[in-house]
Amino acid sequence: MTNLTITQISDKYHIKPDTLRYYERIELIPQVPRQKNGNRYYNEQMQDWIEMIICLRHSGVSVEALIDYSKMMQEGDSTLQAREDLLKEQLELLEEKRFNLNRSITRLKHKILLYETGKIKQNKNYFE
Repeated sequence: MTNLTITQISDKYHIKPDTLRYYERIELIPQVPRQKNGNRYYNEQMQDWIEMIICLRHSGVSVEALIDYSKMMQEGDSTLQAREDLLKEQLELLEEKRFNLNRSITRLKHKILLYETGKIKQNKNYFE
């Protein structure tokens, strides 16, 4: 893997350069090395970090939790248990979201079926 520019990273991970700058500003990712002309460059380690953050973000982990996680990552092995606990907590939140989402999907499918079959007119119970 080679050093990539902010535009290349943006293309690679399908996020805007402004998002990368924001992530750096809020310390979600460590300070990005810069070339002599001031342009950011992302080495292999930075690319791995960004990929981890994006993956967790796409998983629904909040920015606030990711900031905490990133800070702990930078502190090293002394935070291993705290990081594990944070990830377990996030997993529980995602499991709850999945449960609620599945319940909503089931409800919507049922409601659509009532419309498709015409049963919605028979019962006149629009909340069924």
